[in-house]
Amino acid sequence: MNFQYTEEQQMVRKTIRDFALTELAPTAAERDEKAEFPTEAIRKLGELGFWGVNVPEEQGGAGLDMISYCITVEELGRVDASAAIVISIHNSLAVYPVELFGNDDQKERFLKPMAQGRLLGAYALTEPEAGSDAGSIKTRAVRDGDHYVLNGSKIFTSAGESCDLLLVFVATDPEKGSKGLSAIIVEKGTPGLIIGKHERKLGIRSCETVAISFEDCRVPAANLIGEEGMGFKIAMNALNSGRIGVASQALGIAQACLDESVKYSKERVQFGRPISKFQAIQFKIARMGTEIEAARMLLYSAAGRKDRGEKFIKEAAMAKLYCSELAVRSALEAVQIHGGYGYIKEYPVERFLRDAKITTIYEGTNEIMHLVIADQILGR
Repeated sequence: MNFQYTEEQQMVRKTIRDFALTELAPTAAERDEKAEFPTEAIRKLGELGFWGVNVPEEQGGAGLDMISYCITVEELGRVDASAAIVISIHNSLAVYPVELFGNDDQKERFLKPMAQGRLLGAYALTEPEAGSDAGSIKTRAVRDGDHYVLNGSKIFTSAGESCDLLLVFVATDPEKGSKGLSAIIVEKGTPGLIIGKHERKLGIRSCETVAISFEDCRVPAANLIGEEGMGFKIAMNALNSGRIGVASQALGIAQACLDESVKYSKERVQFGRPISKFQAIQFKIARMGTEIEAARMLLYSAAGRKDRGEKFIKEAAMAKLYCSELAVRSALEAVQIHGGYGYIKEYPVERFLRDAKITTIYEGTNEIMHLVIADQILGR
């Protein structure tokens, strides 16, 4: 594949890179320490058009391609993985399902303001007894006239407090299992929507992860996305797209690990010369650089297929699997190259290592990715 960036893609990279270095980098370590959401920076990204990267301009978005989206999340992840996942969740897990399955009214009420940077979306799927097994959702939605009444709880909801609305997956017909699930938008401030505890996490600490409960929460039936029983299909479509976002975030972390390793190896002197002169360090950097380029092409292959309207389930899962594992490997190598300094917070590779691990877990664990890939290859 002879891949070359378009002028538009190059401009996107420069714009988002400059933004990340100016708006996120100076406070990334402090926000990580305090577990503080980058509210102002995220809102500015909305003003710049990065809340609706792939949404057509007539619907309020930037109308960019998927490669531009990958570049956006990668460059954010290269500086601040927490900000990267907020933008990924919003675009892939909140905006995309409404664009794909929403009706005209929902696109006007939700899609446009989400794409224009006025409403930040989040995704509420996981429950205490429903993680990889999404079909076991117990949060119940019962139709009552022009409303649904929601009762139940969700966990591990990223940006669940800072968002303006949640795409919530509920059981409208529990006896049907996964075929009885539905998707509905719940706006913040709705009575009965309760934000619970903030999880204390290893990494991506600047993006909150919260528990959510619903207690007789009345939501307009007009907020139902698609039809009753379409929830599992909507969730999986969103996650397939989201895996491209997570892969981009992971790629950004890996690239940051390489950047810092190159910088440090040229500055750190041992035995009278920079450690970049030692073959042991050179081999680590060579391997990192090679794998990052391979990961980027795998990711862009998935993105290209989505842009062309082709099936991309396998390619997205492969990209997520490979890029996330690469992020962890690269972070471990970066810490090793830094030696003892890599283990302290003065150097960012310590944060990169903590941030990298979650990319192998959320939006489908890598064990699930193996199953998805195998099913696609075997034609199941």
